[in-house]
Amino acid sequence: MHTHVTPFDLLAWKEGHRHDYRAGWRGVSPEFGEITLTCPLPRTSPESLVSEVRGGQLPTTSFEARGAHVEGMRLPGLNRSTLRVGDRMVYVTRNRFGATLEQRALGMRYAGDRYRLSALDKRGYVLGRAADDEDPGVAIAVRETGRGKGRRLSVRVEGRAEGGDLALALIFAGVDRSALTRLGAVRAGLSRVTHFWTESQY
Repeated sequence: MHTHVTPFDLLAWKEGHRHDYRAGWRGVSPEFGEITLTCPLPRTSPESLVSEVRGGQLPTTSFEARGAHVEGMRLPGLNRSTLRVGDRMVYVTRNRFGATLEQRALGMRYAGDRYRLSALDKRGYVLGRAADDEDPGVAIAVRETGRGKGRRLSVRVEGRAEGGDLALALIFAGVDRSALTRLGAVRAGLSRVTHFWTESQY
């Protein structure tokens, strides 16, 4: 059911030690209840890194990156990743060669709806669900503010959202989104050039 969403904040938390370490964001949405974003979940494999949103009236949502490249990462990245909302797979597309924030935005398809995730900067982003014949769409802005123990995640919604919309927006607070930013575009470009140059030497 689509509903108006009162602005709310999630607060940073962490617990455990090296092998059972968990961290993320927790808070309450007046409309959707208690929400916990764990990023990352304790590792079950050195080649798998998973963030998860659950709680309240949200469908459990996970973002997993797999491969040898995740061993040194703190959060799952966009490469070789799988995104699920409830028991449904979300199909994600991206333009790795895009030069602008809009060109580098993620396109997603979930439950018959089309979404777009755009970076505002390294600390904020917007998830938009496209309008259709039945609904004018929604825009969910998520921004990290503060430092240390005072860190919080501010969530603001324009339009009427459902649980899947909110879960899909929040999971990306537990993902390394740097490749979507302008600086990330520059770094990715340099990395490709370096890779191609290295390959050409063999």
